[in-house]
This record gives sequence, C-alpha cells and structure tokens, in this order.
Amino acid sequence: MKTNDWFIFALCSLVLWGLWGFFQKLATNHISPRNVYVFAVIGPLIVAFLVLLSLNFRVQMHGKGVTYALLAGLAGSLGGLFFVHSINRGKASLVITLTALYPVVTILLSFIILKEEITLRQGIGIVLALISMALLAI
Repeated sequence: MKTNDWFIFALCSLVLWGLWGFFQKLATNHISPRNVYVFAVIGPLIVAFLVLLSLNFRVQMHGKGVTYALLAGLAGSLGGLFFVHSINRGKASLVITLTALYPVVTILLSFIILKEEITLRQGIGIVLALISMALLAI
C-alpha cells in the first residue's frame, strides 16, 4: 500500500458516512427511529461477516485490544441510536453538522489522555468548527 492511500480511504469514508446520515433521514420518514436503528445495524453485520470470510483475516485476541474494540462498538452503536432519534426530530442539516464535530471529542481525549500534541493550526481549526456549528444553529 502506498503512503498516500489513506487519503483515498478517507474520501471513501467521507462519502459513505454522508450517505449513512442521508439514508437514515430518509428511513425515518417511513419508519420509527428504533426500527431504523435495528435495520441499520444489519448492514455492519453483513460487512463484518464478509471481513471474516476474507482470506487474509486472522482474529487477534488481546485483552485490551478486544476491550477497547468492544467499547468502540458500544459507543458507536449507542451514538447511532441517539443520532437516529435526533435526525428524526431535527433538520438533517443541523443534526449532521453537530454530530460531524465528533472528532473534537477524539482530539481532546487524545490530547488529555494520550498526550498527543495539538498544533496551533489544529487548535484554530477546532475553534472555527465550533463557531461554524454555532452559526448554523442560529
């Protein structure tokens, strides 16, 4: 894999996550948020099954790694449930913008707990992202 391949994967994530929010908004126009959530969970199960079937996949068992992976799944899943309820009741443009600020939480936790550096440019970016959300919410 090339060093810059991460960018292609990131763009794919960007598009797919954009579709994820849009499709959930459309779904809540026809069924309840809880039903949307239940059906939306089936998609990742299909992807996980396909990953398990891939030739190069080996299950790695490490206590901390598995624990953190499970916590990530629980946090993501509960976040998804709250997301569906919020997008059902609010405007997609506002809900998506607010929830798209989740990297700020990751950055702050990484700064506080993992002692990762936040550059001046990144700090300015975080502040501008928060200002943009405030402007969109008005």
